[in-house]
Amino acid sequence: MPIFIFKNVKNLASVFLLLFVTGIGNALAEDSKVAIKKTDRCPVCGMFVYKYPKWVARIVMKNGEYYFYDGAKDMFKHYFDTVKYTPGKSAQEIDAMDVTDYYQTELIDAKNAYYVIGSDVLGPMGHELLPFKDEPSAKEFMADHHGKNILRFQEISPQTIEGLDASQ
Repeated sequence: MPIFIFKNVKNLASVFLLLFVTGIGNALAEDSKVAIKKTDRCPVCGMFVYKYPKWVARIVMKNGEYYFYDGAKDMFKHYFDTVKYTPGKSAQEIDAMDVTDYYQTELIDAKNAYYVIGSDVLGPMGHELLPFKDEPSAKEFMADHHGKNILRFQEISPQTIEGLDASQ
């Protein structure tokens, strides 16, 4: 085991700062890789989510409870009708919403994502919202897969979701 001798407090402070920043980076990296159990089920459709890691979406409640989904579409269904899918809960209790970036396959903030709809790529539940962390990725996907539109979180409505289900 190496022994470090610090000649001054400045060097020691720099080491602690480095360790602190590295620890935060590791914690964020670990959070982007979701640990899904085989028993986790989508509260909207009942599917076992672990079968679809590239499609995972997640809602985290303020009390620490969380729900996984087999796609952004079901996450939005829950968001728009929280009481239906989790009786006794409301959308005001939601602390965070995450979706999986289609290209990077890592969790990103759902409210900052770009969503492609109307493409030739189907998710586990059929026509889906395909999330991307940035607009260039969404545009590239849209061109490659005949997408019809790019939407931001605030542009998605219950009617958007109904339209995806109707196009099955």
